[in-house]
Amino acid sequence: MTKQTTQRFTLADLEKWHDVAREIDPPIRLGIFGDPVAHSLSPDVQNAALRACKMNAQYARFHIRPNELRSALRFLRNLDFEGVNLTVPHKIAGFGQIDKANEFASRVGSVNTIRLRDKKLVGANTDGEGFLRAIRAEFSVDVRDLRVMIIGAGGGTGRAIAWQCALENCERLVLVNRTPEKANAIRERLRPFFMEPRVLGPAARLEAIAWEESSIRMQLADTDLIVNATPLGMNSSDPAPIPARLLAPHHMVFDCVYGPSKTALLHAAEQAGARSANGISMLLHQGALSFSIWFDREPPIDAMRTALL
Repeated sequence: MTKQTTQRFTLADLEKWHDVAREIDPPIRLGIFGDPVAHSLSPDVQNAALRACKMNAQYARFHIRPNELRSALRFLRNLDFEGVNLTVPHKIAGFGQIDKANEFASRVGSVNTIRLRDKKLVGANTDGEGFLRAIRAEFSVDVRDLRVMIIGAGGGTGRAIAWQCALENCERLVLVNRTPEKANAIRERLRPFFMEPRVLGPAARLEAIAWEESSIRMQLADTDLIVNATPLGMNSSDPAPIPARLLAPHHMVFDCVYGPSKTALLHAAEQAGARSANGISMLLHQGALSFSIWFDREPPIDAMRTALL
């Protein structure tokens, strides 16, 4: 009997994994831990890659709640897995549960990719580089040449994007977060990257602001790229993270959320005459980077792209 990876597994399944997975063929050796996780397209991308490389393995969804992450990762250490991806809301919490991390994940304090080696969990973060490649692919421009605003800069994805923008020495970076303390803490960590003046004019190169319309409006004339790194848009009823009336034709809008329908933010961008893209290309590129971390080989990116399209 063959069970398909469309099935969602849970912490209870992981606890008795040898019984649960005994008849699954090819064996599940990879997965994604998230809450929610049903919407994730990572299995489509990674299973296409595994098939393209003729690997006898498959990738599955695991619905792991925040209070279950510690146990889930503990069970994982003793299983025959190559590794897992972590998605919302586990990226920051996961960083505290691993044995070691690469340099970028350590800087960010957030992981989205875990590799299993000798019962040790080794963390990496492919969100930053995945974001860079996505912006290049979608807008034919490099982040280093842009003035960037990140909404939701305090979360796992937003943090990684903020660090990547700083490392690229982008023109300007504005951090927006519901909890100002989080945005301020990241600003202090990133300050050394923005010491030299680059932008002509009075605007500071690095700012952390409140998530409110008046504060955001004041920044948007000096912003090229607006990034939504919040989960707003995952449900079709979600409002846009910023009011549509603030968007202008010169803006590029990148929504890290992806789905079958356009988010409210992407609709707003379209109405404003702004260029926009959803997070599907970021998913592709960070997924390809995860694959190369697990298997030390070039990812079959064309097969992965075809699976998404």
